[in-house]
Amino acid sequence: MKHSGTLVLVLAAAVLAPLLVHATRRVARVPLVVFEIVLGVLLGPHVLDWAHPDTVVDALSDLGLSMLIFLAGYEIDFGAVRGDTLRRALSAWPLSLALGIGLGFLVSEGEVFKAFVVGTALTSTALGTVLPMLRDSGQLRGRFGTVVSGFGAVGEFGPVVAMALLLSGRRPAESAALLAAFGAITAAAVFWALRPRPPWFGELTELTLHSSGQFAVRFVMLLLASMLALAGVFGLDVLLGAFAAGVLTRLVLRRTVPGSSEEIVGRVEALGFGFLVPLFYIVTGIEFDLDALLHDTVSLLLVPAFLALFLLVRGGPVYLFAPRDLDRADRLALALFSATCLPLVVAITTIGVDQKLLGTDRAASLVCAAMLSVLLLPALATRVRGRAAKAVGAEGRPGEDGEESEAW
Repeated sequence: MKHSGTLVLVLAAAVLAPLLVHATRRVARVPLVVFEIVLGVLLGPHVLDWAHPDTVVDALSDLGLSMLIFLAGYEIDFGAVRGDTLRRALSAWPLSLALGIGLGFLVSEGEVFKAFVVGTALTSTALGTVLPMLRDSGQLRGRFGTVVSGFGAVGEFGPVVAMALLLSGRRPAESAALLAAFGAITAAAVFWALRPRPPWFGELTELTLHSSGQFAVRFVMLLLASMLALAGVFGLDVLLGAFAAGVLTRLVLRRTVPGSSEEIVGRVEALGFGFLVPLFYIVTGIEFDLDALLHDTVSLLLVPAFLALFLLVRGGPVYLFAPRDLDRADRLALALFSATCLPLVVAITTIGVDQKLLGTDRAASLVCAAMLSVLLLPALATRVRGRAAKAVGAEGRPGEDGEESEAW
């Protein structure tokens, strides 16, 4: 089927997915992304064989991944997560990386670069997936949401940096030099973003906000494209540029048009979550190698093993370094949310397969385990917080976000 037919099927699946969430909400709280990936698998060559992505659909899917990471970068309020929370998050992730690479050597039978692929994948947090879930369930507000954002930001940014250093195919020193150069330019861009914008910027933004001009939205998309291009020039993964673009966009809009920033980003989110992001997840399902998973007993058994490793490698250090002002239930929920992964696991395994560092069977095991993490861990985390809130309420004391957590 040509890309036009495949694109229609993908968009039809994108419409069907929220309908399925609505239809099954009383039976099971299944995250939207799970339905999107499963529908992609059904449409793909291993089940119905209706959809076959080509260059156009793959390009839109890649843009969807970039938009997902961009929105994750925008969600980070560094003013809120700085200090002790940020230091703890920065301490937990290197421990995760060391554990991940160490255990990766066991899975990869001593192959160094294969261990890097597996180990880096085990350290990621799907912040772009977790934050919408938290926002929809009312858990993003307050101290807990701030801590999840901080640990999730490091869990999203750390693997992207590790990919640039370990999986670029260049010598580590060369990769580090290019990464430092990119960081210097990004720092200069942050300095520029913090400077007061000229009056015409805000005036033009307000003037075109409800017209066909849409200056601010166009500016945001230009900023995203520019950072993607900059990362490409330095030979770094475009996800690094997407994340940086999200951070810069937040700084520019919050300082220039604070009253309209949420509405502007709402329109960008409509483009992202309404079109590009679901397209990425559905295409991920279409390209999922189901045969490699089902016809290899070892690969199938590795799925629960990798899920356990996500909890151990990512969740363990997060629980260990969680802020002390969180109670036990919140620390456990933080670990579960932090161990939720998918987008970067897809990106990392794709790089590994393309560079012939990882077989499609192991990649399928990792991606399947990551899908299970999205399906199981956020729901389990929310249930842990909900039970703790009910227990506190039964003792006659109000629990933070007690009613909101039940929305999940």
